[in-house]
Amino acid sequence: MKIIEPPAVEEWSGILKGKDIQSYRKHFSDVSSYYLNAEGMDAETVMYDVYSSSSEEKADGSLEWGLTVLYPVSVNGECNMTKGHFHMDESCEEIYIGKAGEGLLMYMDHTGNTWCEKVFSGSVHRISGRYAHRLINTGDEPLKVMACWNSRAGHNYEAIQKQPFGYRVMKKDGKAEAVKNEQL
Repeated sequence: MKIIEPPAVEEWSGILKGKDIQSYRKHFSDVSSYYLNAEGMDAETVMYDVYSSSSEEKADGSLEWGLTVLYPVSVNGECNMTKGHFHMDESCEEIYIGKAGEGLLMYMDHTGNTWCEKVFSGSVHRISGRYAHRLINTGDEPLKVMACWNSRAGHNYEAIQKQPFGYRVMKKDGKAEAVKNEQL
C-alpha cells in the first residue's frame, strides 16, 4: 500500500508546505495603491504571503484551499490589508478560518454597503460569493487565515477598483477604528 504525505500546516511557523503548494509574497511596492497615504514606506516591506493548493480539475465541486499570512504593518496609521475581491462566479461561496492573530474580515455588497466581522484563532466565516471581501490585520502579530473556495469562483479585482470599500481601518493609540473612506 502506498502512503502519501499530504500538505500540512507547520504549527511552529504557520506556513503551508508540501507537494503542489504554490506561494507568493506581496511587498509594499506591490500594494502601495491600496493605502490612503503611502509616503515614507520602504518598498521592500513584506506585507503578506499567500500559500495555496489548486485543483487540477476546474470542474463543479472542485475545491482550492490556502493560507494568507498578513503581517502587522502600519502604513501611516492604516492597518495592513489584502486588496479584496468579489468572485467572478458569484454563486461560489468561500470559507475562512482564523488560525492566529487578530483582525477583521471586511465585506462590501454591490451598492457599497460595508461591514466587518472579527477574525481570531478559531473564528469561522462563511462568505457569500455576492460580497467583496478583504482581510485586515488589526493586531500586533501575523494574522493567519485558512481559506477554502470552489475552483470556479475566480477573483474579480476590477470591481473593487470601480467601487472601493466604504471604510478604512486605522490604528490610533493601539486600537483599530473603522473610518469612512473619504476617497469615495
